[in-house]
Amino acid sequence: MAQLGSGEYTYEVSGDNWGELPDGWIYQEATAVAVDSSDNVYVFNRGGHPVIVFDSDGKFLRSWGEGIFDTPHGITIGPDDSVYCVDNGDSTIRKLTTDGKLIFTLGDPGNPAPAMSGKPFNRPTHVGVNPRNGILYVADGYSNAHVHTYDPDGNYLGTWGESGTDVGQLNIVHNIDIDSDGYVYIGDRENHRVQIFDENGKYETQWVNMSRAAAVYIDKRGESDIVYVGEYFAGIASNVIGTDLGPRVSIYQTDGTLLARVGRESYGDEPGRFYSPHGIAVDSKGDIYVAEVSYSDYGSKMEPPRELRSMQKLVKTGA
Repeated sequence: MAQLGSGEYTYEVSGDNWGELPDGWIYQEATAVAVDSSDNVYVFNRGGHPVIVFDSDGKFLRSWGEGIFDTPHGITIGPDDSVYCVDNGDSTIRKLTTDGKLIFTLGDPGNPAPAMSGKPFNRPTHVGVNPRNGILYVADGYSNAHVHTYDPDGNYLGTWGESGTDVGQLNIVHNIDIDSDGYVYIGDRENHRVQIFDENGKYETQWVNMSRAAAVYIDKRGESDIVYVGEYFAGIASNVIGTDLGPRVSIYQTDGTLLARVGRESYGDEPGRFYSPHGIAVDSKGDIYVAEVSYSDYGSKMEPPRELRSMQKLVKTGA
């Protein structure tokens, strides 16, 4: 196995497609991953079984969501183990139980709001849940540079954000999470940064010197919150063999102190390398699960097109 990271944040990874899929099943690609309070792992994917649930050893437990989703994109599990699935294709957010029973739907399936209108939703991407009050923050997303807030019952509260590159502005609101103090962290992917806002949308600060920040997950179980950022490759064909350009996972304290970076090489299938980290979750042992849109970004462009690895587990070995 490859050893990645440094110090306390050192990991082993095999490079295999993680999870024991039933015979004949595929991910095609895993778009997002979440972990519930029992360390069960939910892989949102674009194969024939949208939500596949495993235990932490990768043993298959169940699946659900067949025939419901258009284009799976983001999955989040709230503090009460409710599951939020963001469908980028039909511009909806669905709240479900851990066995797939629908609680409510936000958005009108198949009828997106006008692009860049600031109205919910046009190709949303992810949901974050405020651990202090249960308020939902919807990242909206590919065609709308805004964040929408809802109460825990799905009632609309408000909207903030705007398109641009200045501080507080957004260019692909791709991932979102909220720390223990209620601060909102946004993977502002095409601006190559994470931006941090207060719970009302007031800009606080930004973290730069990143590749394309696509995935944000905050582990709130320890003495202090730890922020995991999945980054896409930010180079071009002429520097594809360059190092430290992503794809990778970077680990931070909430004050912006960089603790470790996992992965130095460009994209690839070898152990210790990534394709496109699109979703991240961490279990109670500190192990990292990384979902990658490897088919959209790479496999679909090969001759002939083929499925690539899209789920990795990084097992923590550091003290």
